[in-house]
Amino acid sequence: RPREIRPDISQGHICFVTGNLLPDVSGYSGIPCALHLWHARQSLNSGRYKKNKGVLFFISIFQDNNLKEVSMNSRESGKKLPHVTTRKLREMKELGEKIAMLTCYDYTTARILDRSGVDILLVGDSASNVFSGHDTTLPITIEEMIYHAKAVVRGVQAETSRAMVIIDMPFMSYQLSSEEALRNAGMIMKDNECDAVKLEGGKVIADTVRRITDVGIPVMGHLGLTPQSIYKFGSYKVRAREQKEADDLLRDAALLEEAGAFAVVLEKIPADLATKVTESISIPTIGIGAGGGCDGQVLVINDMLGLNTEFHPRFVRRYADLDAVVGDAVNRYVEDVRNGDFPTERESY
Repeated sequence: RPREIRPDISQGHICFVTGNLLPDVSGYSGIPCALHLWHARQSLNSGRYKKNKGVLFFISIFQDNNLKEVSMNSRESGKKLPHVTTRKLREMKELGEKIAMLTCYDYTTARILDRSGVDILLVGDSASNVFSGHDTTLPITIEEMIYHAKAVVRGVQAETSRAMVIIDMPFMSYQLSSEEALRNAGMIMKDNECDAVKLEGGKVIADTVRRITDVGIPVMGHLGLTPQSIYKFGSYKVRAREQKEADDLLRDAALLEEAGAFAVVLEKIPADLATKVTESISIPTIGIGAGGGCDGQVLVINDMLGLNTEFHPRFVRRYADLDAVVGDAVNRYVEDVRNGDFPTERESY
């Protein structure tokens, strides 16, 4: 029962108990679970509690008088969490809860992102840039995408199994025909145990999206600046500033929803247009350089962690400077090896 849960604040372990209806705890009837969680997060963010000792969030949901507890964002529980699904994403949009998405390409990073509460891990064809060193996303193959996807899925499964894993279908894996696209999408899903695929484009690929979703494969769309069309665009400048292109994008978003897409990425378009698209469709929008009016946000993991120092777009917020951190660590290692300071007797057998 809620009243029986007593967090041990002295040890730095805080349990925030929330629920759909918790008059016993809050003193108010009809307070939604999301509001309780919001208050819990505000208390944590206030700095009153130390974050580095492990914080457990419990969302308590009453159904048929039974209390179901879900541990969120916990490094200590080791429990599997409810998996993020297409239905869950739509519910998040309806509740106004923002969706957090990051790209991911390897096992170790996937484990960190999953246990940190990221909702969606995108195995992006941006691996062509940040892993393989290509100038564009075009060279990466479907076999390479599958390789990265397998590692990411295993990473998520090794942690809470909560994060949804979506895989970009690479250039020319879906453009030839709907049947070719279906075959490749099926191969990706069967080989990786992933949750969905992502395709770039609007009206041109609407029939392909419909063909793929009709057999049960979830599809995320991608509009605005579509990197696989970079040679057509000629630059990475903001798209849909002109009225006609903006109208076409609004139409394409509706067409993707009608074709069965469960969500759509909006990349590098004016913020007011992205907000208009978000309000015009019932499926979630995930923005990247599209303002705060989208239902969620996505960044390339290498950019937000400061591993890619040459890329400075306006929409990237750097949350770390790992280029400097890693560089310093490696420099000290090299120095220790050359000076004979590593390994020590304690580090030897």
